[in-house]
Formats: sequence, C-alpha cells, structure tokens
Amino acid sequence: MISPAYVKPFVTRQKNDAADAEAIGEAVTRPTMRFVPVKREETQGVAMSFRVCQLLIRQRTQIINALRGHLAEFGQIVPQGAANVSRLVAIIESSESDLPAEAVTTLGILVTVFTNLEAEIGKLDAEIAHRARENEVARRLMTVPGIGPLIATAITVLAPPLQTFRKARDFAAWLGLTPRQHSTGSKQGLGSTTKMGERSLRTS
Repeated sequence: MISPAYVKPFVTRQKNDAADAEAIGEAVTRPTMRFVPVKREETQGVAMSFRVCQLLIRQRTQIINALRGHLAEFGQIVPQGAANVSRLVAIIESSESDLPAEAVTTLGILVTVFTNLEAEIGKLDAEIAHRARENEVARRLMTVPGIGPLIATAITVLAPPLQTFRKARDFAAWLGLTPRQHSTGSKQGLGSTTKMGERSLRTS
C-alpha cells in the first residue's frame, strides 16, 4: 500500500481510474518509495479502540464548551478546563440558580450526554491500559518518563515496524517533529515545526 500523497505527483493531467493506475504503477517502481505496512486484524482492533477514545474525548470537550457558552449567556461565568465541569453541573442542577426552566431542561440533556461520555471514555481507558500491560513493547515504552498506557498503546499499533527507521531522527520526522524546509542551493531555510505525520500521538 502507498500513501495517496506519494502517488499524486505521478498523476498525469486529469484524474481518472486509468491515470490513477498508471501513477501507482509509476510510483511503485521508485527505489525510494515508502510503503504503508499491512496491519493485522488484532492490531487494527486495538487501533480502533484508540481512535474511538480520541473521538469521544473531542465530543466531551465540545459538550463542556457548549455548557460554558450557554451558561455565559445567562451571566454564569466559569473558568475554562475540564476541572471546572463540576461547577457547571452544580449551577445547572441548583434549585437556587436564576436559569429559566427551559434552559435547565435543555442543559440537563447536555449534562446527561457528558456523563455518558465520561463513562464510555473510562471503559476505553481501562481497556487500553489492560492491553498496554499485556503488550511487551508497550510495557517497555511505559518505562520512559512521560509515556503512559495511552501513548504506549498508540505507538505500538500506529507506528510502523522499528526496522523502518534508520535512526531516532527518522522516527521524530515520522511524528512530524521536524522543521519545515525551504532550502535552495547553499541556503538552508528552516521554518516552524511541520506538524505532519501521526498527529494523534502528539495530542495524547
């Protein structure tokens, strides 16, 4: 398998099935072409748990932001951060708040969704931590300071085989922790971090 980004430069003129097949045939003959390794079904299953957990975390953040925004419309200002969710919920459930009854009913739906998301995220976190303890590579990764079960599991299921990288800098480049280059001749132009590669590992 080849990443579409590496095939696109070989597509001649307009895009169609014949042009795509020709481009793939041309790209696969390149000696420096990088291929995507085929994952086992078990690895894909673990990766799915990680992806779903990330999705639920994004949805939880959306719910928290929605609660803060709606309460701010009624003059109830609460600082940002997941640590202040309990204050948001306390305002909504308080019988002494000045919120309209219609708003309390609607916001209560968001609180219910948030509670369900918290429960499901907890289940997935427990499953990921269990899989990390069972995986030898993940256990070794967790001995590195700053790497917990989530990142260790993500690296084991999302990163290609270690034999793919010649040195540690190659792995950093795969993560996207390299400067953007705009060099020509003897002039080396290095910009900000590209943030390309596997973004989910940098946000875990």
